Amino acid sequence: MAAMAVALRGLGGRFRWRTQAVAGGVRGAARAGQRDYDLLVVGGGSGGLACAKEGTRWGLGGTCVNVGCIPKKLMHQAALLGGLIQDAPNYGWEVAQPVPHDWRKMAEAVQNHVKSLNWGHRVQLQDRKVKYFNIKASFVDEHTVCGVAKGGKEILLSADHIIIATGGRPRYPTHVSVPRAQDMFLHTYVALECAGFLTGIGLDTTIMMRSIPLRGFDQQMSSMVIEHMASHGTRFLRGCAPSRVRRLPDGQLQVTWEDCTTGKEDTGTFDTVLWAIGRVPDTRSLNLEKAGVDTSPDTQKILVDSREATSVPHIYAVGDVVEGRPELTPTAIMAGRLLVQRLFGGSSDLMDYDNVPTTVFTPLEYGCVGLSEEEAVAHHGQEHVEVYHAHYKPLEFTVAGRDASQCYVKMVCLREPPQLVLGLHFLGPNAGEVTQGFALGIK
Repeated sequence: MAAMAVALRGLGGRFRWRTQAVAGGVRGAARAGQRDYDLLVVGGGSGGLACAKEGTRWGLGGTCVNVGCIPKKLMHQAALLGGLIQDAPNYGWEVAQPVPHDWRKMAEAVQNHVKSLNWGHRVQLQDRKVKYFNIKASFVDEHTVCGVAKGGKEILLSADHIIIATGGRPRYPTHVSVPRAQDMFLHTYVALECAGFLTGIGLDTTIMMRSIPLRGFDQQMSSMVIEHMASHGTRFLRGCAPSRVRRLPDGQLQVTWEDCTTGKEDTGTFDTVLWAIGRVPDTRSLNLEKAGVDTSPDTQKILVDSREATSVPHIYAVGDVVEGRPELTPTAIMAGRLLVQRLFGGSSDLMDYDNVPTTVFTPLEYGCVGLSEEEAVAHHGQEHVEVYHAHYKPLEFTVAGRDASQCYVKMVCLREPPQLVLGLHFLGPNAGEVTQGFALGIK
């Protein structure tokens, strides 16, 4: 369900609340020049909250807060703590081994934190005098949307400016026979992140990959991520694709897959199957054609220009629902803020999508900013690219005797002076924090 929020007049002006529902039906569309709001935000992600604060059926905060970055990183932290407990005896702490992990307790703590964030967003809406509608939205025309509440009640809302920030939804397998559709962890590299923390808390975990790991990232770094995970207990089925999942009498799941090279079939039995095959933009139910908003025929994502404007000048889109934008929470937040500042604050600043840093929270974290080595060679030619690289051993690995063979950093540069840095790639503890500093230097 897409939720809707309305923003203030300007950035500090008066709030206008004039929408009225007509008993037994829907209020008529607003006449030109008499629209309900200056700004209407449709969607539930970080970008929409940055524009006007809003929510979805997952709760306020969208993918990141409810089923993405926040719970993922908290569970990643739980696995890291397990590793630190194993290191503790080397530093003099007498810890009885093995130390059991309580999944239910961890899950409850994570969910409680998510609920607190949901509540915090709702409070912020009220503090900013933003009206929040928990309704499913679709366009009626280029200035009007129709919202349907859980009970079926409809309401029409109109605005001078409309921002679409509906993000993405899980992509469910259509080519695989499954006993029932199971929700999945989201995003392309979340498969590795989830497998990493599941292994880290002591669960036997297998990843099935039909092609390369971490598509779009530097492949040397990606290979080292996989090597580290494999050496720490995560199993990999490479070059394989699932064909069917069958529930056995004892409740377990029998998975059948095919080797993509040989065509040979094989099977395995698992307690749980997590689909991590990506997301699709949440645009199909918006009736964008009624507003004249163009989408990509291939991805169904919304096409925008450098000002985040769609094919309809007063309708905008930010975040994961937009074609060609990085699917990252901080990027959506900044794009949303800059957009509203342009609309109502007199600003002309545009979002800069170059050199946006990102981190993959695998057990050994991978952070990067800028071009991969493959992208640099494709853009500039092999003869114009110089790569500086080094292995290193983090200090915290020394006393504990941890294997540091995959701790690695490399810098991709132009060979000719002044040897501009095209990309920085870092594999090791706290990669997210380290990469932020490098990103600032590169920018």
